[in-house]
Amino acid sequence: MAMEKDKHYLIGVFSDHDDLLHGIEDMRAKGVKIHEVYSPYPVHGLEHALGYKRSWMPKAAFGFGALGTTLAITMQVSMMAIDWPMIIGGKSYLAVPDFVPVSFEMTVLLAAFGMVGTFLVTRDLKPYKVPRIFDIRATDDKHIVAVDLAANKLSEEQISSLFKEAHAEEVYRRDFADEEKSPSFISYMVDLFTNGVTRSSRISTHR
Repeated sequence: MAMEKDKHYLIGVFSDHDDLLHGIEDMRAKGVKIHEVYSPYPVHGLEHALGYKRSWMPKAAFGFGALGTTLAITMQVSMMAIDWPMIIGGKSYLAVPDFVPVSFEMTVLLAAFGMVGTFLVTRDLKPYKVPRIFDIRATDDKHIVAVDLAANKLSEEQISSLFKEAHAEEVYRRDFADEEKSPSFISYMVDLFTNGVTRSSRISTHR
């Protein structure tokens, strides 16, 4: 497994969501790349301020749904018309209208499971991943803005100044060392079944 490198972030703490929105827009206009924003409640317009594009999850749902429909029709045709052809109720082998319920169920099933799996993988929400908790106050009453220093051309001092211009209440640096990297899936499962290591215990050790 590739070794993870140490990560260094500059954290800005906001109490007012209007200051948060205007601050993010100003910082992005000056070339600052925002890593992530953690908020205790949904903030209207935050996704636009961060420049998020429209999600491609509907396309993934369509793809998994189409796969489910194809598998269902292939399974029924192979069973009813090729592997063990039977005439049931005087109908032909390929009684397509009777295939509709199973095809519909398979379409919905694969679309649902496919979207859940796609979301977990793309959002990096693997159950064995050690989460990086930037500031626990994001679950209370503070808006937390994280800026990855390695992903920006501006210096730490320049980004800190932009945070202060945006009326951030607090600006500080947060480092995540290499030893906090997540275990592999295999080592996580071995720990889980041999030592009873749970995800909650892993989280509590890194707060």
